[in-house]
Amino acid sequence: MKAITEGALLWEPTRQQIENAGVSHFMNWLENEKNLFFNTQSELWKWSVDELESFWESVWKYCNVISHAPYDHVLEERKMPGAKWFTGSKINYAEHVFRNDKGDQPALIFQSEITPKTEISWKELKEKTGLVANSLRELGVKSGDRVVAYMPNIPETIIAFLACASIGAIWSSCSPDFGTSSVIDRFKQIEPTILFAVDGYSYNGKVQNRLSSVDELQSELPTLKKTILVPYVNFDESKMEVETVFWNELLVGSSELTFESVPFDHPLWILFSSGTTGLPKPIVQSQGGILVEQLKTLVVEQGINQDDVIFWFTTTGWMMWNQLVGGLLSGSTILLFDGSPTYPSLHVLWDLAEEVGVTFFGTSAGFLSVCEKHAIKLKDRHSFSKLKSICSTGSPLSVEGFSWVYENIRDDIWLVSTSGGTDVCTAFVGGSPILPVYAGEIQARSLGAHVQSFNDEGKSVINEVGELVITSPMPSMPLYFWGDLYNERYLESYFEVYPGIWRHGDWIKIDEKGSCVIYGRSDSTINRHGVRLGTSEIYRVVESLDEIMEGLVIDLELLGRQSFMPLFVVLKHGVVLTNELKEKIKVEIKQKVSPRFVPNEIYEVEQIPKTLSGKKLEVPIRKILLGFSPEKVVNQGSMANPDSLKFFTGLAQVLNEQS
Repeated sequence: MKAITEGALLWEPTRQQIENAGVSHFMNWLENEKNLFFNTQSELWKWSVDELESFWESVWKYCNVISHAPYDHVLEERKMPGAKWFTGSKINYAEHVFRNDKGDQPALIFQSEITPKTEISWKELKEKTGLVANSLRELGVKSGDRVVAYMPNIPETIIAFLACASIGAIWSSCSPDFGTSSVIDRFKQIEPTILFAVDGYSYNGKVQNRLSSVDELQSELPTLKKTILVPYVNFDESKMEVETVFWNELLVGSSELTFESVPFDHPLWILFSSGTTGLPKPIVQSQGGILVEQLKTLVVEQGINQDDVIFWFTTTGWMMWNQLVGGLLSGSTILLFDGSPTYPSLHVLWDLAEEVGVTFFGTSAGFLSVCEKHAIKLKDRHSFSKLKSICSTGSPLSVEGFSWVYENIRDDIWLVSTSGGTDVCTAFVGGSPILPVYAGEIQARSLGAHVQSFNDEGKSVINEVGELVITSPMPSMPLYFWGDLYNERYLESYFEVYPGIWRHGDWIKIDEKGSCVIYGRSDSTINRHGVRLGTSEIYRVVESLDEIMEGLVIDLELLGRQSFMPLFVVLKHGVVLTNELKEKIKVEIKQKVSPRFVPNEIYEVEQIPKTLSGKKLEVPIRKILLGFSPEKVVNQGSMANPDSLKFFTGLAQVLNEQS
């Protein structure tokens, strides 16, 4: 590859691309309908956050949101948390999906390691959603009930979700590659009545049986009334403690699809945080908030329409699955893939994208980095004539990743590096098709997202790395955390540092033209190749082993560095950290958490650095291992065991000499 530096110009939109961009159409509409004139992305963004209510009302009208009752206020009060949007309105998310009546045209295209490419038409999608919704009603499901899914990214999962949304039931999902205990930790909190599950799945050419996990979920979720099993890999039927209904049994009766009109702030789904401290947080997001946020992203910012085919490589345990489903709101076709992105080769996703004519290809920065490191040559294999955009998220995309896309896919493509969070199920910062692309930079702050960089004094700064904060409410912000009495966990999670201002936990630098660079997490959440997990989930597994007293895991994934996640363990007296014990630890994490979070290396330490109150010093140790001076990142006077830092300062020197 050609050597390029951060900030190098890689792409500029043509005049025709600018004129055809969704954001340009939106600005033209504002000029005609509102007598508002904007010449640049920056001007539009500033108006969108300064005149928050006018902006979101414009999105509502521009995207023709269907409401069965008028709204009283766009936003009652600019406050966080507790902002109330479009009060009085009555909507339904699924109704907005199926207003796109495209008959026999494909709504879903699906392929997996065990299923050849399959198309599901809009007609079939609507009929099956109606059948499942009516069957769920017969099983007693009503508006507000929680329905959970232990399912991969397959058409049945999409159908089940849309059926729930049409009823007003509240959805939540986990991927079957999650360890059973991690799934129980999530689902048990929200007391579901229905469980959708598969008998197994295939990853990297290996079929995994999940019937024993389904049995365990049934026994650990006492509120379950029914389990609906999808025989995805065709294992024999298991003995279930709760009566099992097979998927095909739902596809009978009336297929008439009706929509429950619910208030704007009626819950749509519950996403889960990574569980950094304690149990994962059950984040409740509203039907209306997600609807207008996804319409803004898809229609206004990305300009996606009925002719597009959208793909994101994701599992059902990542918010990008929820974003992918949102593609149906624009009438586009969405491509589902279940399996490993590297099996049988690194070409599998690219080959599929070319075959089906994907126009928006979304993946993680980690996957693009793997393609770059393996030097695969896509131009020799495909033309990608229909591809308009490559979208990257999950972690910062390196300069080399930017360069690889333009050298190996097309030099005239719109590369969108984006960053947001499960917490709001959208991007805070991302792309604009009317702006140039510079290596290593995110093009702009998202419309309606009042993103700023705060220094240590809590002041907004330009061209300085600071805390990513949001200073005005967004419609898709959590309504609350399920079961969080008095919003205590909610306030602690986002508003403890700056009361009334959302602190997200990322380092960000914003320059004078509005471009951004994300420098990774400012807290201790693990971001492993674009999938986030809290350290507590690993501790629960590691520290359950007899040989181990306690552990500390540190994520060193950072822009420009090779991903490296070490685990530090304090062993019981007399225990030796043999290769066999290391392998045992890795197997436990692989089976009970996820293969993604197996540590790169395991070290024995005498003590885990802690505060006087006994809290592990994860963030300071991460900074030390990244090369920060210990004196600048930790007050040793506040430590219970300051001598414990010696090991980590020594290791930091070794790691930074190797990098």
